[in-house]
Amino acid sequence: MGSMELWDFENLADGRAPRVVLGVDGGSTSTLCVCVNANSSKESPKVIGRAVAGCSNRNSVGDELANAALELALAGALKNAGVPRSSVQAVCVGISGVDTRDDEERMLSWLRQLFPRTSHIFAYNDAVAALASGTLGKLHGCVLVVGTGTIAYGFTSDGRKTRCSGYGPLLGDQGSGFAIASQALASVTRAHDGRGPPTALSEAILKHLHLKHVDDLISWAYTDSSWARVAALVPVVKACAAAGDFAAQEALNFAVQELSLSVNSVVTRLDLAGEDGKQPFPLVLVGGVLEKNDSFDLVSAIVRCVGASFPGVEAIRPQVEPAVGAALLALRQSSVATTRLCNGDMSAAEV
Repeated sequence: MGSMELWDFENLADGRAPRVVLGVDGGSTSTLCVCVNANSSKESPKVIGRAVAGCSNRNSVGDELANAALELALAGALKNAGVPRSSVQAVCVGISGVDTRDDEERMLSWLRQLFPRTSHIFAYNDAVAALASGTLGKLHGCVLVVGTGTIAYGFTSDGRKTRCSGYGPLLGDQGSGFAIASQALASVTRAHDGRGPPTALSEAILKHLHLKHVDDLISWAYTDSSWARVAALVPVVKACAAAGDFAAQEALNFAVQELSLSVNSVVTRLDLAGEDGKQPFPLVLVGGVLEKNDSFDLVSAIVRCVGASFPGVEAIRPQVEPAVGAALLALRQSSVATTRLCNGDMSAAEV
């Protein structure tokens, strides 16, 4: 299966290569795979190879192209590390579009063909890799991912999980980068028509896009319908909000409320804060929209909002990228699986 040429490097690989684990963070824009030495500590993972490929979300480009991108990233990371597949101890992929048990099984089946000698293979939604990047591989807590889209995902220590949002712009990803920017653009057109108050967003967005008139937004918006292209306006919205513009602040405050509702829903469903709602739990916050800058601080606003309902929330900004989080999850999960097998708690087929 796949392109055999991608794996030609294995003929020259050092037979003394170290044992490694692979972690993947794949989405609609790009796919990153990291190769981590299996003897690394979970606090300081040693990345010895990495590679980037295109979209691996099958919902965006279909199975063939998505799998091709994933295989390219996996092979590239191993090639750059000088390690063959026979040295891979575990693989963990976090891919957007892996949303159901059927999605997981389809991905696992494909990966097992690619890595027939690897016992420990795991497939999750990319939000799980993001969670693991903040918890150093532990599957416990809630993660809020806010980029072009948004999703809140939660796990308990006993294996229960749930999600909120993540349905895409057409089904209402309120709080996402696309939603924030769309609301800002609507404020500009309302102001232009006299249906809404004047807003600094008008001049700021036109300047950012190198457009002369509000009417020019029509061709800009519909010539290329990329959601990421619209979401890229969020920094402009943040800057206007920091300068005191009401429409920009309104768009961001609405996003804070919606994102907090998503987190609260996950926490409530999984009882992450305990029966009294006051127990501590980690909230990992990731995504380009949440990046810290000198303008509007979305993270602090979200944590305050969640904390009003669940005072035990412990905000975490990951120190490693989600692909490394997936590798740490592979390390931890493979260790747990091996321990269970040695203790007779599971069959080899379940590892």
